[in-house]
Amino acid sequence: MRGWLRQTTGGLPRTFWYLWAGTLVNRLGSFVVIFLAIYLTSARHFSPSFAGLVLGLYGAGGAIGTLNGGVLADRWGRRRTLLLSQVSGATCMVILGLLRDRWWIAAAVAVLGVSAEMARPAFSALMIDVVPDRDRLRAFSLNYWAINLGFACSAVLAGLAAQVDYLLLFLIDGGTTLLTAAIVLTKVRDVARVTPGVPATAARAGSLARVFTDRVFLAFVGLNLLTSLVFMQHLSSLPIAMARHGLPPATFGTVIALNGVMIVLGQLFVPRLIGDRDRSRVLALAALVFGTGFGLTAFAHTPLAYAGTVLIWTLGEMLGSPSNSALTAELSPPLMRGRSQGVWSLSWQAASCLAPILGGFVTQHVGPAALWLGCAAVGVLVAVGQFASGPSRERRAAVLRAPVERVPVGVG
Repeated sequence: MRGWLRQTTGGLPRTFWYLWAGTLVNRLGSFVVIFLAIYLTSARHFSPSFAGLVLGLYGAGGAIGTLNGGVLADRWGRRRTLLLSQVSGATCMVILGLLRDRWWIAAAVAVLGVSAEMARPAFSALMIDVVPDRDRLRAFSLNYWAINLGFACSAVLAGLAAQVDYLLLFLIDGGTTLLTAAIVLTKVRDVARVTPGVPATAARAGSLARVFTDRVFLAFVGLNLLTSLVFMQHLSSLPIAMARHGLPPATFGTVIALNGVMIVLGQLFVPRLIGDRDRSRVLALAALVFGTGFGLTAFAHTPLAYAGTVLIWTLGEMLGSPSNSALTAELSPPLMRGRSQGVWSLSWQAASCLAPILGGFVTQHVGPAALWLGCAAVGVLVAVGQFASGPSRERRAAVLRAPVERVPVGVG
């Protein structure tokens, strides 16, 4: 066990552990987004349609935030972008908890989306900066583990806080965000970035448009968008499907909690399982398992059957998530890491907006079975795409791993 623990956690830079601790603290207090729909309908007594509009505004703001955060991370620095995001996000959370007018609330949620999601590309880019290539799979697995542990605990804590006063959700979330900012302010520093074969004095990062001309990277982002459209069905279409079979919301909560529990218990073992495997095959296998789990939902009618489907697609998620993150890091040019991570995060934001719309449309006009079997078909499509695009990705990654020269922070 000690040997496994050393292989899993040993040798990672100190800065990574400060970032990891910040992730855990922030996720432990991530109350607002989890309970936002319930807050809007129960505490503020808004209609479900208006609550859906507000949640959509958060997603739209998040899309703007990820792109702006990526640009700022490259031009202004990762640390300063993180601090801007965390301080402004904490401020927005507290203000949102005090607002009562529906349109002011809607505007505040949109601004919160911009502020909070701005941190994603900066955080990922800084992790790539400080963690060597050989350790990134382990590092992203550890960070993913912290995210899910924090999420599982925050759901329970948020429920307890909401029973006392909904304002506590906003105050605690803002407080933990500020605590994360304090960790970044006192313990985290930007590092010199690198660029292959280019003199430091001549190095300049390209514009955001340059990322959108990188066909290899965009193909990888496109595959992630398809995967995300399937994954997001667990928050929109799955509870509706379970309700149609007469299962109460509490049953959905219990079933979906298996996702976080399984990740917390098993994710740290994944790097040893896939570390020496061909990444394209790992990602293709993950897509097949992922799609199979969602596809089998078409035949589920009982809590046990639904739990089985969740366990299957969670296994695919566990295999694919760290490999996706590590490969995204390798495909991000050193002076474009923030922008590249911003575009990568954009695929998740787009899926969060589109998945409920597509899922609802297919369910209403074709039927729920078609939706879930369609998810399985998307899994097969993504698996084929991973195989087909794998060689070009590995060639691009090899080029970006070429001997590099350090570039002072702030250049570009």
